[in-house]
This record gives sequence, structure tokens and C-alpha cells, in this order.
Amino acid sequence: MSTQPGSPEKKTAYWGVPWEDAYGYAQAVQVGNEIYVSGQLSHDSSGNLIAPARLDENGKPSDFSTMEAQMRATYENLATLLGRFGATLDNVVEETVYVLDVDAAFAVAGKVRKAAYGTERPQCASNLIGVSRLAMPPQLIEIACKAVLSPKATA
Repeated sequence: MSTQPGSPEKKTAYWGVPWEDAYGYAQAVQVGNEIYVSGQLSHDSSGNLIAPARLDENGKPSDFSTMEAQMRATYENLATLLGRFGATLDNVVEETVYVLDVDAAFAVAGKVRKAAYGTERPQCASNLIGVSRLAMPPQLIEIACKAVLSPKATA
């Protein structure tokens, strides 16, 4: 909960992974009926990356074949975090997908997103953005989102 006078009441969620303390952030924050989820990646409950990309001699990903596995695990992590606030992926209104290789992501995104959201047309705005680097070298994808709870869920 927030302790600063005049600041909104916040509920937060953490994984307990080392980079939360190193960088200093919450994985998700709820203010009122809105939930803001920080960029998620494909890690297990201990913080180990799932399906890490193979790196070249310069420490950069050289193989993007694990994009689908990383994307699936990332959506699972999003769903888990949202669940801590009584939400599901159905509550997501906007997502931003950051990837190192747009073509590799686009090749699997439709199938993975439809499975994660459980529908042929996920009801959220979506941005797919190619970036030159993510936080951890073997990471190919990161997904952030905003979700909205119905007013009854926050009462």
C-alpha cells in the first residue's frame, strides 16, 4: 500500500525474483479498478528463464526458434499476476509486446495469443514493437499490459 499523503491507494504484486530489488519495481500495480503489469518475460517461479535463446560469441541471441515457447510462458506469467488481483486475461484492454525479431514473433503470435486469451479475436488493443535489446540477453520477448476490473470486482 502507498504511504505518501495524497497518493492513490495501490496494491502491488511481486515474483520475488532478484531483478525486482536490483531495478526497484513492482511486477504489477492496481489503482482502483485498473491494473498495470510491468513487462513480463518467460521465467519460472525461481526466476530461471524458460526456453532461453542461444547466444552468439558477442552475447546476442543467434537463434529465435524459442520465440513461441517464451511467448507462451510469458502469457502464463501475465495470467498468474492478473489472478492475484482477481483478474484474468479477459480483463486486459491493452498489451504491448516487445520483441527482438518481429518476423519470428509475428509467425507465432496469432496462434499463441488466441490460445492464451481463449478466443479467435482477443478483445484487447495490441502493439507489437521490435527492439534492439531486452533486459536479459537470452530473452526474445517481453509483454506489458493494462487490465480493467469491473466496478463490482473492486467494491
